[in-house]
Amino acid sequence: MQKILVIQTAFIGDVVLVTGLLEDLHLKYPNGIIDILVRKGNETLFNGHPFINEVLIWQKKEDKYSNLWKVISRIRQNKYGQVINVQRFAATGLITLLSGAKETVGFDKNPLSLFFSKRIKHIFSKGDIALHEVERNFQLLQNSSNTKASNPKLYPSLIDKAAVAVYTNQPFICVAPASVWFTKQFPISKWISFLQALPKKYTIYLLGAPSDNALCKEIAAALTDQHCTILAGKLQFLESAALMEKAVMNYVNDSAPMHFASAVNAPVTAIYCSTIPAFGYGPLSNNSNIVEIMEPLSCRPCGIHGKKTCPETHFNCAMKITNDQLLASLPHD
Repeated sequence: MQKILVIQTAFIGDVVLVTGLLEDLHLKYPNGIIDILVRKGNETLFNGHPFINEVLIWQKKEDKYSNLWKVISRIRQNKYGQVINVQRFAATGLITLLSGAKETVGFDKNPLSLFFSKRIKHIFSKGDIALHEVERNFQLLQNSSNTKASNPKLYPSLIDKAAVAVYTNQPFICVAPASVWFTKQFPISKWISFLQALPKKYTIYLLGAPSDNALCKEIAAALTDQHCTILAGKLQFLESAALMEKAVMNYVNDSAPMHFASAVNAPVTAIYCSTIPAFGYGPLSNNSNIVEIMEPLSCRPCGIHGKKTCPETHFNCAMKITNDQLLASLPHD
């Protein structure tokens, strides 16, 4: 019986995207044992996951390297036949090399990939066709009977769904207004303008982490004519996903909540400011909508990741997006 460890200790959005690889692994090894290594804080994404045997946790924020050696020791004890490392950082390369696994697979951009048993070329884009992250990860599975990469998938439980049922008795939209990066975040003034233009029949739920609460309060304070509830910091990951699944529409930045929507096939409108979908991190739901500035900007994209400030100071990639663009993805009565 194949025993496999998948390594993804990056941030939450990356972890959600790797769940597509778990689907593919299960198809390839239906009787296999699949474990995953994540950073502390992301483990609850896998509560009740039907294909995951064990979630290993690396506490990176405190005693990072001491905990790294503890994780490596635990991995060696588990005696994996295969370790699949989707990351491109030296620390996870070291974990892979010291895992004791018979087969180690990872991308060639990992600085220690020369010592993996299988190195896969990391292709950020292929000619004029951009690869999605789930397709890039899928390349780590060689000789798979599945010809297409699976979409990410989360598994909210009946308890998760019951926890948010109280919010689903009327038509509602979810908005996740925050981002770690300034140039990935639709500006507060733009969120407020758009939400004020929404039909009043919709209840608005503001989602996010506890750290996003102040931002949500500022938005909610301006929505005097709408029914708006702040849920930032009040829902667990899978509860948020369960709520998004029932929404009329979910409005998100190029950030983790977009991938939550993809993972439960929830309707989603993704707002791209400084980044672009061609990087390979776009929405994958059946009802996916991408909103971005309609005119080309010589400065866009200004980088693969977001920035703390707009390098050109005008932030036109966000400021020139219109309310009509956002409203267009709502169902028409």
